[in-house]
Amino acid sequence: MFYNGEKLKEVFLKAKKERFGIVASNVVFDAAIRGVLYGYDAQRSDGLLQMSSGAVKYAAGASNDINIGAQLISSIIKILSQQFKNSGVGLHIDHATPNYFDFVVYCIENDLVSSVMIDASKEEFNENIRISSEVVKVAHKYGVLVEGEIGYIKGAEDEIVSDTELYTKPEEALEYVKKTGVDLFAASVGTNHGVTKGSKVSLKLDLIKEIDDLLIANNVETGIVLHGASGLTARQQMDAIKNGAVKINKDTHYQMEFAAATQAYWEKEKDSIVKPDAVSDDDYTPDKKRFDPRKWIIKGEEAMQEAVEQLVQITGSAGKSILL
Repeated sequence: MFYNGEKLKEVFLKAKKERFGIVASNVVFDAAIRGVLYGYDAQRSDGLLQMSSGAVKYAAGASNDINIGAQLISSIIKILSQQFKNSGVGLHIDHATPNYFDFVVYCIENDLVSSVMIDASKEEFNENIRISSEVVKVAHKYGVLVEGEIGYIKGAEDEIVSDTELYTKPEEALEYVKKTGVDLFAASVGTNHGVTKGSKVSLKLDLIKEIDDLLIANNVETGIVLHGASGLTARQQMDAIKNGAVKINKDTHYQMEFAAATQAYWEKEKDSIVKPDAVSDDDYTPDKKRFDPRKWIIKGEEAMQEAVEQLVQITGSAGKSILL
């Protein structure tokens, strides 16, 4: 089932109340979308699929028409999710910087998404508030949720690149949430975008609790988001959720699983399309049954499903869909 913004809000309210996390999965193409959807449904968990600026450009093909790319991704998710009765998903725009303001509005007004992230974190604080407030004004008119951010998350994800990390200040988080009215707040607590290992990052997971407690004390409780979570250990993710995080973003983790499964297939089946040195040209014939893209793409799809199921178990959302 596909969730609109109002339904997605129910999902996060339940997660916050019962202290579990929703796995938010970045996707680009249909195989990835299927793998993620099957993973959520197998565990009877709700989830959130995310599309970045790079994803919509890729989906659009050579034209790079981001509106077309968003339409395609949204349509695939809406159509495929119809078959699932034990889980529901929404679609989120991930890390939309201010130069994508018109694109965000287009997706909201054309009912393509359930939630959006406006990432004006590199702007001056008051300008970040102004831009975020403008997005909230448009989004809430259509029942779409908004995620905002303060601070920098080190690493690279599509067009979001930072060589440094800047931890979120709780008092600024409070001011930002109160003035913007965002539904979700991305806190910078030391996680990194890209390929990282949780044991090698300087995490301040207690900062999540400090921010959460402050927001609650001031009657502006908000769902807290953990970005750059692909390299974190299970314990680190569970601690983040215990401290107040309700949305755990994953991207690089899936890319690695998909790539590893595909590589494993071709290491075994290489001779289906590449002639072994010991075989003559006359004696060699490619094997369509093995090089057919459907044979190896599904390996990546299955790997993504398995990864989602494992993450759902870690975050505690298994068996907790609002549909059950």
